[in-house]
Amino acid sequence: MLRSFAEILQFMDAIDVKSQEILRVLSEDGRITNLDLAERVNLSPSACLRRVQDLERKGIIAGYRAVVDQTKLGIGFVAYLGVGLNDHSKAAQLAFEKAMEGAPEVKECHNTTGTIEYLLRVECPDMVSYKAFHTDLLGALPHVSAITTYVVIGSPKDMRK
Repeated sequence: MLRSFAEILQFMDAIDVKSQEILRVLSEDGRITNLDLAERVNLSPSACLRRVQDLERKGIIAGYRAVVDQTKLGIGFVAYLGVGLNDHSKAAQLAFEKAMEGAPEVKECHNTTGTIEYLLRVECPDMVSYKAFHTDLLGALPHVSAITTYVVIGSPKDMRK
């Protein structure tokens, strides 16, 4: 597994143009058949499959996933939260991260630099359930000193979809 940004850059430089095309097409449509992929990137099916398998083996393709329409599952409230901690120790961070792992509303948790320690993506059915998460879980954590909520009202560009 690659460990540093320099290693990633060096590794990406080694990826040829055809493999970059494969990555672009797969990032747009991970369910494309190998035959269709080979045709789109102008390779034989066997050469295309070898490249895809090599990208998977090297960890460049980390996996495939389904994109779920959350509104059809009753998720009507999405927000990003900036969370500040009053204790910057490793123990406080680990405790916060463990609490976020157990919170089904938290879809993403990122440790950041700057004025906050964490950026969360939270999805809830509605404002009432968000308030319960905000008050009963997040606000009750001992090291949380600040919570800033940014409610998503639209996503004109979302590369996760």
